[in-house]
Amino acid sequence: MGSETAKGGFRNEEDIVKKFNNWNNDFEAQKWLQIMGYKLEMLKNVSAILIPVRIKQSDLGFYNIPSEADYYELTKFKKADAQIKLIITIGNIVKVENISIKKANSNSDYNQIDKRPVSAYQEMWGFDDEIAEWLRLFTGETQPDESDLYDSDMMIREPKRRIYLNEMPSKISKKIISFFEKNRILVISDILKGRGGLSADWILVTKYDTLSDETAWILVDINVAMNFYGQGEVTISPRGSISIGKITLQRKGGTPDPTSLQFKFHPCDLFNL
Repeated sequence: MGSETAKGGFRNEEDIVKKFNNWNNDFEAQKWLQIMGYKLEMLKNVSAILIPVRIKQSDLGFYNIPSEADYYELTKFKKADAQIKLIITIGNIVKVENISIKKANSNSDYNQIDKRPVSAYQEMWGFDDEIAEWLRLFTGETQPDESDLYDSDMMIREPKRRIYLNEMPSKISKKIISFFEKNRILVISDILKGRGGLSADWILVTKYDTLSDETAWILVDINVAMNFYGQGEVTISPRGSISIGKITLQRKGGTPDPTSLQFKFHPCDLFNL
């Protein structure tokens, strides 16, 4: 990993793509390539492409992905945040690096990593129907007064739109916490790295300070980032959500997808590594 401060701001992901494509003359791009383990004098060509949130199956080849790849699996496990695909040529060897980009201001708070309906996570991670139903009560997808579980031995006495983890029966909340504890590595990997041809190899966090007109950046191997954010206990947070190390699992709320599960983290925490 490595970090520095650059004068001016990287206004958007396209700016970072331009820096990589101008790597011969761009100091930051050269530093990033060196952090990734490349010797500049050995490089023949570097081509950067911004990967959109949604990719057509017919466009897979453009992003250097084999056309026979499982399109459903590929898009399901692609990270929804902005990504850059680097196609690096060293002699006759071509290497591909995927970079997940997180942009933040100097006073930034949480940043969404991943959000999906409960059913999507159940398909990914295989938790049972009991956990799925309680998580739907947690997100508000299922209203408490519409569920058979509402009449069970619960702490709730008044109808409400959702049920927090600390309001569920103890055996249920412990079961949910136990699931995420036992499957912590899988969960952290899927929400930060993803799977397949569009999984992230690196995470680049940029933090812009408007007062100094400077951008601090840090580029970290995705496995280092996963280890960093995954450290700590799996517990019920004071607000009745779930803390998985340094990652928070909560109800999405708002629009769109108000009843999805949402994973959030502080991207600027990486500067404390």
